[in-house]
Amino acid sequence: MQKMKRFYKAATAGLTDGGYGVLLDGRPIKTPAKAALAVASQALAEAIAEEWQGQGDEIDTARMSINNLTCTAIDIVGPQRQRIVDDLIDYGGHDLICYWSDETGDLLNRQQQLWQPLLDWSAQSLAAPLSKTCGVISQDQPPASLAALRDAVEVHDTLALTGLTTAAQAAGSLIIGLALSHGRLDAEEAHRLSQLDELYQAERWGEDAEAAARREHLRQEMLSAARFLELVRQGGAA
Repeated sequence: MQKMKRFYKAATAGLTDGGYGVLLDGRPIKTPAKAALAVASQALAEAIAEEWQGQGDEIDTARMSINNLTCTAIDIVGPQRQRIVDDLIDYGGHDLICYWSDETGDLLNRQQQLWQPLLDWSAQSLAAPLSKTCGVISQDQPPASLAALRDAVEVHDTLALTGLTTAAQAAGSLIIGLALSHGRLDAEEAHRLSQLDELYQAERWGEDAEAAARREHLRQEMLSAARFLELVRQGGAA
């Protein structure tokens, strides 16, 4: 990603048309699609301003996860909300935590210990019982459960939906994403549960540097999603 030279001295949060925004030397910033960056949460705007203020002589947007998620919400998730929701339900229809080891042993025991409580939570708290299977053959889920998952997703407003989507994609699991969004899991727990199989294989066969780097990238994505959801909700968003 190409960097650009810093062109401002001070980044601050303040009221703009439509809510709280970020001001660079007093001028409100826009998203990459040239929309106004305005949010309901003052805490979120302040976090974005901190990211801008924390840049050095060059602006590295890869280090601005909260800014990037906010822009994604405004430019992509809002205009394409129905597609985003449908994609998330696809995750729920083939959720990671429904596919268990087809061998007896430690991995299956870990899945029973760590994944089953999430499936129980989905059934009890979301009214979405899901069928599990052993192996990788696709398992169809009850239509009523998928409808309940859709309800659980659609209550998220545009910003919260962006955080949920980021978490679900990082986990490969809508249920883990929803558990993070509901406060059932924190970011580190969500990441560990999503990487249960990979961590087991690393313990058994040894660590692979490329796989470890990929896991760390997904961990950072989960941490960003969790912080973003927290900031959004400090402003009273859904």
